[in-house]
Amino acid sequence: MEEKYGPVGSPSRVEFEAKAKAWYYAELLRDERKRQKLTQQQLGERIGKKREYISSLEKGQTDMQLSTFMLIANALGMRFSLVVG
Repeated sequence: MEEKYGPVGSPSRVEFEAKAKAWYYAELLRDERKRQKLTQQQLGERIGKKREYISSLEKGQTDMQLSTFMLIANALGMRFSLVVG
């Protein structure tokens, strides 16, 4: 990983890790949406967003704000906790 993304703590590595985490959390939301047999359109309607926005989040094409993540998670009945440190 160091060869491709740089050493731990470098700007390129930090950026890669942030994108990887965002992708992972979007995958969790997408998998739960599908488990509940909801379409992107239906989820979008629940949170007041367009289907295209949900699609772009799930594809990793759009960065998701924490508030949007929590909005979607709540709409899906998911609960998350934040561990600091």
